[in-house]
Amino acid sequence: MATSQKSLKPDLASLRITDAKRKTSRSRRWVWIVVAVLGVGLLAAVASAYLNRKPEVEVVAARKPATGPAGVLNASGYITPRRRATIAAKITGRVTGVFFDEGTRVSEGQLLSTLDDSDAKRALDSSKADRDATQAAIADFEVQLHNAEIELRRAQQLVKEGVQTQQALDAANMNADSLRAKIALAKQQVVASEARIREQQQNVDNCTIKAPFAGIVVSKDAQVGEMVSPISAGGGFTRTGIATIVDLHSNEVEVDVSEAYIAKVSNNQPVNAALDAYPDWSSPGKVRTVIPTADRQKATVKVRISFTEPDHKELMDPAKDPHSPGYGSESELP
Repeated sequence: MATSQKSLKPDLASLRITDAKRKTSRSRRWVWIVVAVLGVGLLAAVASAYLNRKPEVEVVAARKPATGPAGVLNASGYITPRRRATIAAKITGRVTGVFFDEGTRVSEGQLLSTLDDSDAKRALDSSKADRDATQAAIADFEVQLHNAEIELRRAQQLVKEGVQTQQALDAANMNADSLRAKIALAKQQVVASEARIREQQQNVDNCTIKAPFAGIVVSKDAQVGEMVSPISAGGGFTRTGIATIVDLHSNEVEVDVSEAYIAKVSNNQPVNAALDAYPDWSSPGKVRTVIPTADRQKATVKVRISFTEPDHKELMDPAKDPHSPGYGSESELP
């Protein structure tokens, strides 16, 4: 135990801090304090110089811009058909046939749909029967008239000879005139029957709906078995249209031009039309008309632009037809 205590004495003595070491640590501490104070002072000086710096203003004299050629006026819009029609029946009837579908190309006069024509055909047959009956009556009246004229001539001869009285001659003359009047009436009845036949034939023809012009069907509005009518009847159970057809050759661009630039637009002004779906495609055109009304909310005026070269093969392709309604387009007006 005494030996261990003796061995610890040199170690405890080594842990003592001498006066020289105390002076060295104090001097280092003051050095760091001075450096920190100098750094804070330097930062404060830099910040003060930056905040008190006066802004530099560059003065430039205003000059009038040089006049040059007018720029290009861009206007966005849509391609819309100028010739668009919703095909409807002239009469109320039940659809018995539909011979088209969306996207079908139709020619002028092509049959689109048929309606139930059984009632109209029965009325037509009745009118034809009335005409035939009247014509048969005319033939009978003509035979009677021929006999009456013979009796009239005989009565005239007998009166001259004094064998028959004047009363018999007047009766024969009246009978002949009556038959002539009946024949004339029957002929007028035939004319009236012919008019009724044409009317009933028109009703039969109205049961077939045909395309009024060549184009493409964009909407199929009726199916077989539905009722159609030219007027809104029967609530939601009656259709008012059969199909909607647009003429691709009448397509034009309808753009909205800001009212601030509408003075730069004039009729027949050349235009270059481009489509969003085909950025590499463009077509020349011209301003057809400027609609003299403005949209108050958008402060724009509608301008219609016609294509000068509408017959492009890529535009007539049904698989990719950029002239179909609703295609976005952009037009440049020089």
